[in-house]
Amino acid sequence: MVLDALRGALGFLTRLPVGRDERAWEAFRRTPAAFPLAGYAVGALLTVPFLLPGPAPTIALAFLLSIYLVTGINHADGVADLGDAAVVHGTPEERREVMRDTTVGVGALLALGVVLVGLALAGLSLAALPLAAAAAVVLAAEVGAKLSMAFLICLGEPAHEGMGSRFVGRGRRALVWPLLVAFPITLLSLPALAAVAGAALSGALLRSWASHRLGGVSGDVLGAANEVGRVVALHAGVVVWTLS
Repeated sequence: MVLDALRGALGFLTRLPVGRDERAWEAFRRTPAAFPLAGYAVGALLTVPFLLPGPAPTIALAFLLSIYLVTGINHADGVADLGDAAVVHGTPEERREVMRDTTVGVGALLALGVVLVGLALAGLSLAALPLAAAAAVVLAAEVGAKLSMAFLICLGEPAHEGMGSRFVGRGRRALVWPLLVAFPITLLSLPALAAVAGAALSGALLRSWASHRLGGVSGDVLGAANEVGRVVALHAGVVVWTLS
């Protein structure tokens, strides 16, 4: 069951050619702990650019590119949709309608721009750290970003029928296993702990915003939680390493 759920998580959360069968999908959908578990695998892949020689800006660019080569752009689409919804003055239904619109607005461009710039600057900062420190932060950030998605799944309510409703609403008890899965990475270092905590906090804030502004959690909210959680986690880890 756990192995199937992990395969399904990697198939859904990355571009890796695994977990595309129905059995893996169903196991993943019912197992919130598979999110942070997949974060370990994704985070390990994203540490590769920091093993390469080269100037810091080049490594930062390689890091940014590797994120979307490994994970694809589905979650970035969630950031864009939430960016457009955030600038709408109206009811939750009107905001959700804007999110369904395929037109890219100013809010989407701004939200995506902030995320991309945030990732690039984080990569630049990580390139200046010792390899072990950078790897720990990257790994913890990815586990934390996936944990933030598990938070929304376990503690949120579906905004409407759709992809998100197939995951969301598992209940508070279901959060125990994702927390246990994410816990070991926090023992690596204080920056790793800060990265996971930062991502979890961003997920909690996004859940509150989505509940009030969108009427609940949707698939776009889950995707945005991953992208925003990663940015917050990376910067939290770097800041704590710098100050410690």
